[in-house]
Amino acid sequence: MSSVFNNPLSIPVLGFCAYSGTGKTTLLKQLIPELNRRGLRLAVIKHAHHNFDVDIPGKDSYEMRKAGAKQVLVASHVRWALMTEDALETDPSLAHLLKQIETDKVDIVLVEGFKKLALPKIELHRASHGKPLIHTHDDNIVAIACCEDTQTPAELTRLDINNIAQIADFVMQYQQSWQAKSVTLPIDLLTAQKPSDGQQGLSVAQGINHILSQVTPLVGAELVDLDELDKRVLATNCISPVNVPQQTNSAMDGYGFAYSDVATDKPLTIVAEVLAGHGYDKVVKPGEAVRIMTGAPTPQGVDTIQPRELCDTQDNLLTLLETTSIKQGQHVRLAGEDIAINEVALVKGKRLGAAEIGLLASLGVHQASVVKAPTVAVFSTGDEVSQPGDVLKPNCIYDSNRYTIKAMARKLGCKIIDLGIIEDNEQALTAALLQASEQADIVISSGGVSVGNADYIKIVLAKIGQINFWRINMRPGRPLAVGKINNSLFFGLPGNPVAVMVTFLQFVEPALRKLAGEHSLADEQRWQPSYMPAIADEFLRSKTGRTEFLRGVYHIAADGQVHVISSGAQGSGMLSSMVTANCLIVIGEADEHIAKGERVFIQQL
Repeated sequence: MSSVFNNPLSIPVLGFCAYSGTGKTTLLKQLIPELNRRGLRLAVIKHAHHNFDVDIPGKDSYEMRKAGAKQVLVASHVRWALMTEDALETDPSLAHLLKQIETDKVDIVLVEGFKKLALPKIELHRASHGKPLIHTHDDNIVAIACCEDTQTPAELTRLDINNIAQIADFVMQYQQSWQAKSVTLPIDLLTAQKPSDGQQGLSVAQGINHILSQVTPLVGAELVDLDELDKRVLATNCISPVNVPQQTNSAMDGYGFAYSDVATDKPLTIVAEVLAGHGYDKVVKPGEAVRIMTGAPTPQGVDTIQPRELCDTQDNLLTLLETTSIKQGQHVRLAGEDIAINEVALVKGKRLGAAEIGLLASLGVHQASVVKAPTVAVFSTGDEVSQPGDVLKPNCIYDSNRYTIKAMARKLGCKIIDLGIIEDNEQALTAALLQASEQADIVISSGGVSVGNADYIKIVLAKIGQINFWRINMRPGRPLAVGKINNSLFFGLPGNPVAVMVTFLQFVEPALRKLAGEHSLADEQRWQPSYMPAIADEFLRSKTGRTEFLRGVYHIAADGQVHVISSGAQGSGMLSSMVTANCLIVIGEADEHIAKGERVFIQQL
């Protein structure tokens, strides 16, 4: 048996296997208190080969089960127990049983039994029983606890079956060295396959790849002043015109001298004070020192700075304290050590933010060449949509999607053309879309793209554009229209407010990042969303065959890891849940749920 154990938990699982009569239970009854004494929190799963009851006739819980309850949970102030009636023809699934463990309450799960399953195990063996060794046909044995008469292979750890402390040492070491399995991205763009014949809907990865294949980065550039560079993308490499720092200078307030003077152990004569923005044009000779401030250029002859709190001065003489800890060159910032003159300070394709703009300013750069900002035209349709500020008509809703889309596009440095709410008729929509395609790089609408929807927008798009109406295997945001009107890329997003935000993040934002010429940190250019692993602190429901985007709240817990829970009700029209969320919990197509304690990926908002 050589299959790999797929541990569904974020904590290790270790089995104990042996033939009947070897003493598994006896050993565990001694091992558990020893491990508890050492501070290890344990869960135990025991495989029973026969039917069993955990309570007796006459007890309320027993009678409720026999009356037909599939699950009965009994609780007191001391313990609680969940009893489940689930008759199976074969042994229960260990993976299913493991997922019932509260992983935040324990450090390791010990499993007694399940001898034939592929999980890491300690084999228990007594030569006097005359049974064969299990490790010869089970590659999952990690150690053998046996008696003196047992012959064991050199590559396996040998333990004394009668030495509980030694076995406890091994379990502790196993728990401390165990590493949780790596988590696979729920959306792997590198392996996204083309849609197969008869495939019902596209995966999120297929949709993103198809969209990016239609985007050609803008080539136009413009010089923009420093104050207007926020969120823009560099069109060319920024070459530093100066050294940063410009001169070798002091990293702190203190005293500067030649390191060779430290060995003399004699007071140094203070010959000058050097302030930031000023200099000392004479050479500091052996036996001399200067009082120097942070940022002030170091005079010739000075190669070491000692902080002033580690110095003593009297009558213009300097005594260095704690000389054994002084290192040559300490607290001296060399000219160009951050950025040297003529070096690339910022690379082409870099999106500029506060740090990048500050760096440009530190180089004396007051303008930069940036890619032309993408222009995005946004409109809403539908007789049921009202403009915020107007009186809400009966049976209508206020238009929120248009404002959401505009805000998200502005965060990517886009120029916005707001076409407002367009009448739901063919002539008005045709005129608006043709006008938008002449002015904008991308045109975005929301609603009217579902299968069977009677809105005019689909009729118009079929006449004036090349549009594909997709069903994406995701929730929220199943319907999506993507194509071109003249030279403009068109996105028809779903109508539900949350679905608009989710589909914008997954499909529109990558297109805008590529269109703007933004480069990623990877060697190849990739513009897809970024994800971060987290531990689920609650059960998260999903459905196989689609990617689930749940609104969530993440935080860094006391264990130093990122933990996440859902933000509550997940209705596609509930924008309030996006307000309270700080991430999307992304559950891949293969998962029907994420158990509490399992790893999951999140997309930060």
